[in-house]
Amino acid sequence: MPYRRLPNTDAARIRALETALNNEEFSNINNLPFSLHLRQKIEFFLPRFKTAITNSQCARDKQNVNSRKYAEYTRKAKLYISHFLQVLNFTIARGELKPVARTFYGIDEHDTKLPSLVSDQDLLEWGAKVIAGEQERTRNGGGSPVYSPSIALVKVNYENFKQAYASQKQFQQNSARCSAEVAQYRGEADEYILTLWNEIEAHYADLEDEEIRRQKCEHFGLVYVFRKGEKEEIKRKKEAERITLKLPF
Repeated sequence: MPYRRLPNTDAARIRALETALNNEEFSNINNLPFSLHLRQKIEFFLPRFKTAITNSQCARDKQNVNSRKYAEYTRKAKLYISHFLQVLNFTIARGELKPVARTFYGIDEHDTKLPSLVSDQDLLEWGAKVIAGEQERTRNGGGSPVYSPSIALVKVNYENFKQAYASQKQFQQNSARCSAEVAQYRGEADEYILTLWNEIEAHYADLEDEEIRRQKCEHFGLVYVFRKGEKEEIKRKKEAERITLKLPF
């Protein structure tokens, strides 16, 4: 006996529900192989489920588009911040600025190592420190501005990253919210499909011919999977029955 395979993708769930609802053979609701009450519930549910799936896909698409911009802005912000601090160290090494200049940026005056810029929080923290530190140092007579890159270029790339970071967070939240909504509807869809298929099978349960019974159910969207060798066994059984009917008694 083949077993039922319930849908495991959203497209398959929608197909299962629509196949049962839109079956032309039973356009007359009085002849439905499942209850009218269930049909009405599915008709109300299905558009909301499809809308939730569409919204979730749109949210993911927007997140993916922004991700590419976000990755590029992150790369540039990291590049400009690290280059600025390297040039600062070179300027100090040449004697053009005193080591104490590092303290304006939140760095120990004897620390020549570059800070970690691996995470987004690192970039947000050190970008803000570098911009504020350069402005404070030049305003308080701490020496000439650092160039190649200038703080203006650092600030432009930092602000681009900061904005892209905020947008990415928002897109991630929207995507997560839409995915959670789809997951909730998905559970309802599975319950409706299970009830639907149970009612359809019960409606045709009195048909003696297993193959005809299965075909009737499949016509309304049920999916059956044969185990290995099961189809051949059914064929042999059918052939044996056919031969038996031909025998004279």
